[in-house]
Amino acid sequence: MRAVLDANVLFPTILREILTDLAQAGVYHALWSDRILEEWHRAAARIGPDAESVAGAQIALLRLRFPQAVQPDDGQAAIDLDFPDPADRHVVETALAGDASLIVTANLRDFPQRMMTGLGLRAIHPDAFLLDLLARDRPAVLSSLQAARDRAEAAGGAMSMAEMLKRCRLPRLARAVKG
Repeated sequence: MRAVLDANVLFPTILREILTDLAQAGVYHALWSDRILEEWHRAAARIGPDAESVAGAQIALLRLRFPQAVQPDDGQAAIDLDFPDPADRHVVETALAGDASLIVTANLRDFPQRMMTGLGLRAIHPDAFLLDLLARDRPAVLSSLQAARDRAEAAGGAMSMAEMLKRCRLPRLARAVKG
């Protein structure tokens, strides 16, 4: 399974770590474009110079860790479609260029189901995506969640698994792993 990770799921550190750990474990194949990474970097810059610097380093590490993940977004594949937010067209173009079936995004309204279906794509919230992955490979997802929680705690952010998933806006996943 190939999935494009939108900037809004790469920007939050814990969520990015969960998603990329699962990609590294081979549960799915993560994709993005230079433009998606630039969008993440611009979002961090709006917070301040420290956040921008950290994001730059994180992006560099992500590029080293997943050199095959970067896909072109040349503007050809979906150019004639009217997107609710034309600035998100490049995400769809990345998915089409990378032969992905999914776009993992927190902004579902920018990727209407009818339009996505016509392109052979599906936009999915990270909560639903991770639930799907949990059903496919529960041990890998649980391991990724635990590793992310452990890293957060080591960085001084002690929190329970439930608190971490709440912070990541993953309520359905939190309920599924609680039981």
